[in-house]
Amino acid sequence: MSRYTGPACKICRREADKLFLKGDRCYTDKCSFERRAYPPGTQGVRRGKVSEYAMQLREKQKVKRTYGLIEKQFRNLFEKSERMKGVTGDNLIGLLERRLDNVVYRLGFAASRADARMMVTQGHFLINGKKVDIPSYTLTENDTIELQEKMKVASKVADSFKSVERRGVPEWLAIDKDKFKGSVMRLPLRDDVTMPIEEHLIVELYSK
Repeated sequence: MSRYTGPACKICRREADKLFLKGDRCYTDKCSFERRAYPPGTQGVRRGKVSEYAMQLREKQKVKRTYGLIEKQFRNLFEKSERMKGVTGDNLIGLLERRLDNVVYRLGFAASRADARMMVTQGHFLINGKKVDIPSYTLTENDTIELQEKMKVASKVADSFKSVERRGVPEWLAIDKDKFKGSVMRLPLRDDVTMPIEEHLIVELYSK
């Protein structure tokens, strides 16, 4: 199954939650989810009752689409989280947060995860001094993320730094905007992720 390339706002409406896929636009009155808070194609029809399986599926789809993964990537990440020590759901959220494209977004180098993924694949970042162009690369404690010199003058990066003030940088990360450099201070905890995620539903879905 290929990656979804259609209108991002339709995803939020389909999942009945704001996933912040369009960067700053999601914070303005132009946000489609705010103007049309009903599923696409239903023309205002109210959502009916859903089954337990449907709730589990929708939660998995919501998280998968928030982080921009395809099904195979998400399933592999879930299986990896099962093999780790600790709570599977917490491990899954931690692995998602530690993806390079997500960290680039969290640090404010990009306005959205989609933009962050594109910047990573184009080779604009150095991890511990070495170029890494794999969005799924998993960062660890004390890793450093630095923007390549040629991109430090890009206006879109400066704009992204301004917009990150709206959402804030997580406590497990640190950013030096003057040097265009960030670092992983510690591994993310479940409490560091404030998005409304019910990871137990995903665990229940894959455990069937």
